[in-house]
Amino acid sequence: MASLAESAKRSAAAGRRGAPSPAPAVSRAGQRRARAICSAGRLASGRRAPAGAGGTMELKKDSNAVSIDMLLIVHSEKRRVAQGAHSDRPADPGAPPQRRGGLQCVENGIRRWQKLEGNDLRGNLVEKQHAQQTQVITSYDNQGTQLTVEVHPRDAMPQLFKKFSLAKRLQVDKNGNTRPRQPGGKDTHAYPWDRSSLKSMPLDLQQFEKLDTYASQVTVKSGLEELVSDLLQEAHSDLEIVRAIWIWICHHIEYDIEAAQEKDRQAFKPTAILQTQKTNCDGYAGLFERMCRIAGVQCMTVPGYSKGFGYQPGQSFSGEFDHAWNAVFLEGRWHLVDSTWGSGLVDSSTSKFTFLYNEFYFLTHPALFIEDHFPDNKNWQLLKPPQSLRQFENNMYHKSEFYNKGMLSAQPQTSIIKTAFPAIQRTFIRNPLSWVPSSQAQDTAGKETVNGKATVTIESCAPTLFMFMLNGKQEHGLLSLRKNGMKLDVYPPTAGTHKLQIFAKGNSEIYSSVLEYTLKCHCADMDVRLPAELHQPVGPSWFSEQMGITKPSHSEPVIYTSDGRCSVSFGVVEGISVLASLHGDDGPITEETQRRYIFQLHREKRTELKVQLPHAGKFALKIFVKKRQEPGNYLFVFNYLICCTNTKVNWPVFPESFGNWGVDNELLEPLSGVLPANRNVPFKLKLHGVAKALVKGQDTWPLTLSPEGYWEGSCSTAGCREVYVMVLENANHSFYSYILKYQVNAQ
Repeated sequence: MASLAESAKRSAAAGRRGAPSPAPAVSRAGQRRARAICSAGRLASGRRAPAGAGGTMELKKDSNAVSIDMLLIVHSEKRRVAQGAHSDRPADPGAPPQRRGGLQCVENGIRRWQKLEGNDLRGNLVEKQHAQQTQVITSYDNQGTQLTVEVHPRDAMPQLFKKFSLAKRLQVDKNGNTRPRQPGGKDTHAYPWDRSSLKSMPLDLQQFEKLDTYASQVTVKSGLEELVSDLLQEAHSDLEIVRAIWIWICHHIEYDIEAAQEKDRQAFKPTAILQTQKTNCDGYAGLFERMCRIAGVQCMTVPGYSKGFGYQPGQSFSGEFDHAWNAVFLEGRWHLVDSTWGSGLVDSSTSKFTFLYNEFYFLTHPALFIEDHFPDNKNWQLLKPPQSLRQFENNMYHKSEFYNKGMLSAQPQTSIIKTAFPAIQRTFIRNPLSWVPSSQAQDTAGKETVNGKATVTIESCAPTLFMFMLNGKQEHGLLSLRKNGMKLDVYPPTAGTHKLQIFAKGNSEIYSSVLEYTLKCHCADMDVRLPAELHQPVGPSWFSEQMGITKPSHSEPVIYTSDGRCSVSFGVVEGISVLASLHGDDGPITEETQRRYIFQLHREKRTELKVQLPHAGKFALKIFVKKRQEPGNYLFVFNYLICCTNTKVNWPVFPESFGNWGVDNELLEPLSGVLPANRNVPFKLKLHGVAKALVKGQDTWPLTLSPEGYWEGSCSTAGCREVYVMVLENANHSFYSYILKYQVNAQ
């Protein structure tokens, strides 16, 4: 028998005199949703019709809009009751429509919801009975146009909480049920990510602030339809509807790890999800699709592979699909969402789920979505040309935090980096950290690089703090910050496979993982050994300048010295105190002694650090700062790597300074903290704000103030083990303060 819509077309063609005048053009929202309400026994035109009579209604728009031919059949109350006693039983307005078939398994293992709407009448006419004898008639034609009409009792007041739904671009299966069409060639978009936005359509997230707050606070009262109705109270467009549903799911549904592991089929039924508020990825996707369909927005569930929990860089994908997400049709195009990953994350160490909203997976740009989502149907990539599964496996995986924290690109672009010695040649070059055989080296993905070194660079849109871990430790690498990113040189300590993780810090105090590489090192450089205390970052940067250290004398992170001595200077913002210490892996050096190999001087608003190495090797010169007027500890800012290959180096410590050693004082001689025995040792210092100065050994030796402003004199080291420099700060005082301490070599 012909469908209701087809009958309407024939009736309208037979005679249009009794039909209402063409409707005026409607808004875009009206193209999706309209409403027709008639009292029993009356036509839409307002004229009374006899019981059982038929009438026609025609809604038209311009040539680019949809047109509707509708035949409205109205029966009297008695005839309706006689036709079906089941109509007297009120339906639960909150319960979802009856489903035929329920959950069905796709051949590849992903469970997909089949939306079999209601009990069919002649293949495509659905009737639902509401309280107070309200009829809802839904009709579909063979092009997939859906038309819903409510018929209320003669004297009843219509309830306007439901709206007429006109769903365009739907497909009708052989049973008359509707589903959105699959994307075709015209839905693919040949556009790479242009770095202007992470979204597939222009969005101002601030416009969602009120809606997000509202949607996140909506609670489940009865069933799914009432929940959707509540969410629609603040949603006035398809985009806002999708946003409200997305926010509600992301803030209320918890990932059910046990159900995911056991593949519990019950865990992803909407009724079960609303009761437990827990589900797996299939349930997230099925619930999202069902809620969108109730709201009149086209949505599809997309199964596929994912680089999610437990993923290892470079792994292959086969067998059953392990994930499911959604596609929604907005403003004439398909867009991608993943409410599972938008809701939170699973801790790999505890296997516990934590709610942590992730905006990245809402309407994600397809060029970014493909990095961790590979759909079963290549058309759902929404890319031209689509990627192959092999490309998906080999491509570098940038985690969502990579983009959330403003990262733009990274090199290498594949997840596996090979490091090895190439064929040894007779030509030798100097490695920054050792002498090794050389050849043409390339720091690119999958290529062999010189000296077992791997180099990773990241470009960011703003200054960002980074850190790294190699096999779970912050060792064996040099990380330098740049205004637009960072550079990391990693030297694996042994041959084999290593895990390299890179973290970035955004507005919060938490570092988040943004990249992960697998390093395959065929031959490690044993001559390169970095100090264990070498923290990140290495070298001055925008961050050290932000912390009050400016215009450094050495802009590179590595300092080479042939005699074991060097001097580093930089400007210091007023009110900032600087502390430095030297750290090496060889020799039992205490924390106090570590500072004794550095002597700090201040000259014309610049701080100078004189460094003397105790022996050859590699050392970390760590620099800390704090505000003088504020309590608390010094904060680490950065460090230099100091390298010396001269095995004859054996410098002593500098003299020990006390608290009264002023920040503007200057020591010219003697700089060595260990003095020879039985010698007259000259002293020369610039001291500010003192009345007298002397050197005390076995005897006391006064220092005199020269015209140039230096306190000068000499002291004999005979008969003593320690020598002190002392000052009298006020001429009216009678006691001296210690400011420097020297040791005297034993005879």
